[in-house]
Amino acid sequence: MIRELPLPGAGTREGAPAACCTPLAIRGMSDEDARTNARVFKALSDPHRVRILNILASSGEPRCVCDLTPQLGLSQPTVSFHLKKLVEAGLLRRERRGVWAFYSVDREVVCRLATVFHLEGERP
Repeated sequence: MIRELPLPGAGTREGAPAACCTPLAIRGMSDEDARTNARVFKALSDPHRVRILNILASSGEPRCVCDLTPQLGLSQPTVSFHLKKLVEAGLLRRERRGVWAFYSVDREVVCRLATVFHLEGERP
């Protein structure tokens, strides 16, 4: 089985933990694989982050922090903190447009992440 390894600089797509999550049913999961999966699960352990992911996944276009703040009922710095955690986990993409940053779900990574829960012998 070939897989990408997390690299320093987890804010990049290639180094993001979600880009290389190992299925839970794999035999002999290494300590590093377990830590990588745990980083992604930790990023999703906050209800606000799950809501952010939901809002962005159901939106047809990238969204700015200022779009998310009223929907979440949180301050701009708090929303920015949660967005940063989701980007570092590799679940979101961040795109600069002038002075603004726009966020979107990295659909390729999220689809790959869905395979983490496929158990041996089950079909996706």
